[in-house]
Formats: sequence, C-alpha cells, structure tokens
Amino acid sequence: MNLRLVCLRQRVIALCLTTLSASVAWAIEAGAPAPEVNLPGVKDAISLAGLKGKVVYVDFWASWCGPCKQSFPFMNELQSKYRAQGFEIVAINLDVKRDDADKFLAEVPAQFNVAFDAKGDSARRFEVKGMPSSYLIGRDGKVVVAHKGFKEEDRKDLEARITQALASK
Repeated sequence: MNLRLVCLRQRVIALCLTTLSASVAWAIEAGAPAPEVNLPGVKDAISLAGLKGKVVYVDFWASWCGPCKQSFPFMNELQSKYRAQGFEIVAINLDVKRDDADKFLAEVPAQFNVAFDAKGDSARRFEVKGMPSSYLIGRDGKVVVAHKGFKEEDRKDLEARITQALASK
C-alpha cells in the first residue's frame, strides 16, 4: 500500500472513532456548568443554586434500581464524613409514583438531601442515560466528573475525586 493511502486510511479511522465517541456520550461533560435544579424534597425544596460554594454530589436514582440500594449506604458515609468540609449530596428520585420512592427510603434510609422529579426534567438537563448516574459538582458550580452505575470497586475512586474537589478552593 502506498504511503498516501495509509495516511488517508488512518484519517478515516480517526474520524470514525471521534464520531463514534461523540455519539455515545452519556452525560454532560466535565467543565460544563451544572444545570439548575429546583425540586421538592422530603422536607423543603432543594435548589442547586442554593448550594453554590459547596461540593455537591448529585445522584439520580429510582426505587427499581438494584445498584442504587448499594450506593445509598456509601452516600450516607460520604455525607457524614465530609459535610463539615462543605460537601452535600442531592439524590434525585425519578420514580413516577412517590410511594415507590418512599418504600425504598423506608428500607434504605438516606441521611442526605433527597429530591423528587417524577417528570424527569432534571435528568434530561443532566443528560442521564443510565441508573444510577452521579455528577460531582465543584464549588464553582461546574461538573467535575460524571459517573454511571455503582459497584463496590467504584467507592475508592469516587471518594478520591470528592476529596480532590473539596481541597480545591
């Protein structure tokens, strides 16, 4: 094969890979401003704008989500450990029926902010494509990292990212 064809072939492959990776994006990207969220909570309304200046972990969940049951105890630990440093968790439930969410919360209590979005508007703004999906938002209101799913082996990396964000002023 001559050198010209090899170069052309490599450019086509690179273009295809770039297009493919762009088309499979599943969430807003790091560095983007976090979309505003203003939703009813368990007690009071929850607004991301009201948490500006804090590091916020936004977690989208549903009662039918198995990994969500695993992530709640971890989020309880994180909230307890880092709250004094300016860390807040906002777990946004996407169940259509509030009763489903309430049953879940009776089994797996949350010691952090829980909001309810039966219409899924906030999930659309965050471009959620899987459950659970979480977004770490820095003190400046920008997304630090997006994470899809939850496995026990994710814990260490997620906590490291949180401590890094808390260290940034």
